Amino acid sequence: MATYLVCFVILFSFVNSLKYDPTWESLDARPLPGWYDEAKFGVFVNWGIYSVPAFSSEWFWWQWKGQPMRAVVDYMQKNYRPDFTYADFAAMFTTEFYDPEEWAEMFQDSGAKYVVLSSKHHEGYTMWPSKYSFNWNSNATGPKRDLVGELAAAVRAKTQMKFGLYHSMFEWFNPVYLNDKDSGFKKQDFVRTKTMPELYELVNAYQPEVIWSDGDWEANDTYWNSTNFLAWLYNESPVKDTIVANDRWGHGCPCKHGGFFSCTDRYNPGKLQKHKWENAMTIDKFSWGFRRNARIEDFLTIEQLLSQLISTVSCGGNLLMSVGPTKYGTISPLYQERLRQMGQWLRVNGDGIYGTRPWVHQNDTVVKNVWYTMKKGATETDVYAILLEWPDNNLVKLGAPITSSDTTVNMLGYPDKVTWTTGAGGKGINIQIPPLSVKTMPCKWAWTFKMTGLQN
Repeated sequence: MATYLVCFVILFSFVNSLKYDPTWESLDARPLPGWYDEAKFGVFVNWGIYSVPAFSSEWFWWQWKGQPMRAVVDYMQKNYRPDFTYADFAAMFTTEFYDPEEWAEMFQDSGAKYVVLSSKHHEGYTMWPSKYSFNWNSNATGPKRDLVGELAAAVRAKTQMKFGLYHSMFEWFNPVYLNDKDSGFKKQDFVRTKTMPELYELVNAYQPEVIWSDGDWEANDTYWNSTNFLAWLYNESPVKDTIVANDRWGHGCPCKHGGFFSCTDRYNPGKLQKHKWENAMTIDKFSWGFRRNARIEDFLTIEQLLSQLISTVSCGGNLLMSVGPTKYGTISPLYQERLRQMGQWLRVNGDGIYGTRPWVHQNDTVVKNVWYTMKKGATETDVYAILLEWPDNNLVKLGAPITSSDTTVNMLGYPDKVTWTTGAGGKGINIQIPPLSVKTMPCKWAWTFKMTGLQN
């Protein structure tokens, strides 16, 4: 017993003595904390001053003053006085119906295992009372509340989800940043006085378990001082053992350096990747934030969202699904419906999603719109075939599985085993689904078959 105790102490001391240097070679060698790969599904909350005009997208200010779009310019000329500025929107960002506990419970009911809140978008407005964002933060102007802190507290008090924060490194119209840019990024005044102080402040104050960096692409990681921050994050921060970070730390970093790869927006390669990745995507096809001018056809259906989730997980990724709250702090009924539908499906089929790993096949070799996942147990491996379409004649013909005499098949949410036969020529498997009524159908969209005792 004493020997085991000594070995444990040595191992514990070794793990806790690991230090990461501020180099990509060292930082990229850090193992990703296990909770993230187990989670599979998170909710992304995109909220800010852009939620006030709620027109076009969260890039509204840039589309008005940076690289003007005719529709946005016309909208402002038609609806606001000539001397109206973007800063004037802040007083209208009232959030009077913001109930963080209601949000937290809504997100957990969706089946999400983590939530990522936008703490600051490219507009520069901080959703917490940052001392590095004078008079342009949620406590100084607008709601007079710590929007980040309230949701962090609610998520931890009311749910089992992990809490994370999105943060934009640059700001479109910040004069200090623009001065650095004019110098060819030889100056780092903006990084020294704004970007890095904000990131350290966020981590120390709210201890997020996800840092979702963005707004990095105009300069390289040396300008942003990214590797020094990540070395501190992994070595010394209060969340050093559980934190995960993405890959947007400077020009050339996405899909190359970082804890998990987010690559491009709505990234879904459709095939197995060597590195852990995330598909950050939107319910609204054209905006991450709330849009008052959105049409019903602009929103993904639950079938489309489930296709994104299932294909992403099958190929080794996580899905981070964006919702855009209103300026009042409400989440529109359509977003609520999609969240509720995701939760309904995951309550039945979550065994084929959470904690799974990619199988030897991602798609079926014969049938379209079938994706596979797997779980390895102590004595057997469970393989899940998830069908996006209901089969003709209730007969599922799969080409990838290799059966054995020990093979069993269950339909998740259906209490009885289903019958099966080996496919033609001894290849694949034919699964006969019993006749199901509306009441006995386990779910409305995408059906999961759990197979054990396969040879592959």
